[in-house]
Amino acid sequence: MENELIQRMKAGDRQEAFEQLYRLYADQAIRTAAAITLNQASAADVVQETFIRVYRNIENYDIGKPFKPWFNRILMNECNRYLKKHSRVIPSEIDEERDLPSDTDTYDFDRHGEIYELVQQLDDIHRVPVILKYLNDLADQDIADILGLNLNTVKSRLFKARNKLRGWMTTSKGGSIHGA
Repeated sequence: MENELIQRMKAGDRQEAFEQLYRLYADQAIRTAAAITLNQASAADVVQETFIRVYRNIENYDIGKPFKPWFNRILMNECNRYLKKHSRVIPSEIDEERDLPSDTDTYDFDRHGEIYELVQQLDDIHRVPVILKYLNDLADQDIADILGLNLNTVKSRLFKARNKLRGWMTTSKGGSIHGA
């Protein structure tokens, strides 16, 4: 679907095709940006800037590659711009080593309020990979590429985040979400 819309945009049918692309990705982008920035109003601004950049740079997009990781990389860059302005940058490490992508396992935590609240309590280096994996259904390798991290670092952060969440959920069964 995306490739057809992008081809139409490149062929000159920019307005209508872009509107359809926007409708296809806007909700997911807002949820992602809100989960990362922790601010709904800022998320809307981030998503607006993301789509402006997509519109301006669609000619540079390689139609032979998946669109979702390209889009999410732009979205993450915009989130980082916002966080940097507000002194909260997501730490990343750049490593040339790239491994094969792992199997994807998905869990729609957005539909599970308690888990979503717990995810929001994770620190940025653990929260962002969880959001990209489980909210956006991205493969570990795509997350590594988007964040500029080694694949094993992403896997480690996801593992640690799942363990923290599991511990908080176990604790919350005997008390509140916050372990009180």
